[in-house]
Amino acid sequence: MADSDNDYLVQSPDPQHPANLIPELCAKFWHLGWVTGTGGGTSIRDDDLVYLAPSGVSKELVKPADIFVLELSKQVNQKERIYLRKPPVLKPSQCTPLFIAAFTKRNAGCCIHTHSQWAVLITLLLERQRANTKVFEINNIEQIKGFARGFGKEGNLGYHDTLRIPVIENTPFEEDLTDSLEKAMEEFPDTCAVLVRRHGIYVWGDTVHKAKTQCESLDYLFQLAVEMHKLSLPWLSNII
Repeated sequence: MADSDNDYLVQSPDPQHPANLIPELCAKFWHLGWVTGTGGGTSIRDDDLVYLAPSGVSKELVKPADIFVLELSKQVNQKERIYLRKPPVLKPSQCTPLFIAAFTKRNAGCCIHTHSQWAVLITLLLERQRANTKVFEINNIEQIKGFARGFGKEGNLGYHDTLRIPVIENTPFEEDLTDSLEKAMEEFPDTCAVLVRRHGIYVWGDTVHKAKTQCESLDYLFQLAVEMHKLSLPWLSNII
């Protein structure tokens, strides 16, 4: 089927339609400094349909007509994606296999990738620690309440709980991060995000709202953690 025949997939007056939400989210994230240049990306799953922002486009300029669409159930080879709609000229995001990992392994409804400076700084601070720490941990901070307890679990974390976000090593090509991200998901089954050393972060949630909320909460905690480090304040404490 010709790509032009499937333009209806990204045409809707509904502001909550994925093709309308993705450009709006990308613009918000650009204003936050999370997706400068053409970095970062966002993907939303609607049942079996996956909507993806394109690669190589300034995120504040993304339009519904720029959105790629694929059927999740039809993807059998991460090197050979089959798209229902593929805009002419534009390239699909290299983040695609990582987004798909969140959708298939965590049944996520939305996955967000940012190049947040605070996320990168956290990975650098962890890198400098003895044994090159592979997980960010923080507790006894109110914002921790913004995170779900874990995949398939009810409710959110509490103030005294410890939030753990694993760190994987960066690769020259983004799609090559997929195996490491999936391994981190297995080792940390309750995580809603994976940090990528010297690169950024992937965050997912059951819905667009949850993914966005968790992404914002993480960025707050990363900034707070950097400032705490400057003051020699520990990220983990024994408050009960």
